[in-house]
Amino acid sequence: MSADFIPPHGGYKSLLSYRKATVVYDATVRFCARFFDRRDRTVDQMVQAARSGKQNIIEGSLASGTSKKTEIKLTNVARASLEELLEDYRDFMRSRGIAEWPREHPYTRRLRELNRRSDADYETFRKGIEHPDPAIVANMIVGLIKVTNYLLDRQIVRLEEDFVQQGGLSERMTRARLRQRQRTTRPGS
Repeated sequence: MSADFIPPHGGYKSLLSYRKATVVYDATVRFCARFFDRRDRTVDQMVQAARSGKQNIIEGSLASGTSKKTEIKLTNVARASLEELLEDYRDFMRSRGIAEWPREHPYTRRLRELNRRSDADYETFRKGIEHPDPAIVANMIVGLIKVTNYLLDRQIVRLEEDFVQQGGLSERMTRARLRQRQRTTRPGS
């Protein structure tokens, strides 16, 4: 008989934040290969920040069954890594005189439209990510990072709410143990 105190966990592939972070990682690898000298330290910094964003979502999801605290912490690390990456893109743009697209820019609106697709992946954004103009590419990836960060912010709030309502592993273990005791101490059992 299972005690059921370890909830289902590890479903990161179904998380929209993970799928967007994967696009951001793949786009960043391609961006760095195209627009930086491979010996530039910025390449390693940007690729590692993008990788950290994606990988910490995975690790947090896998740890969620036994540690909500770890899940929240790692999801927040993912968010922080992507914020660092966003700033690297903004540095790239600023140093080259590239303006960040405002919300009402036609390409920003198109990016929002594409982001609404539930099956959006790298292919969905390929035209912008692989465009020859670095201004379009950088802005496209900046937009993807902003969406991913928004999703992670919402995810963190939800994780906090779930923790407050359901508790962590210790509370679930205690409840399971108390239920078991009640079953074995009932008269007539």
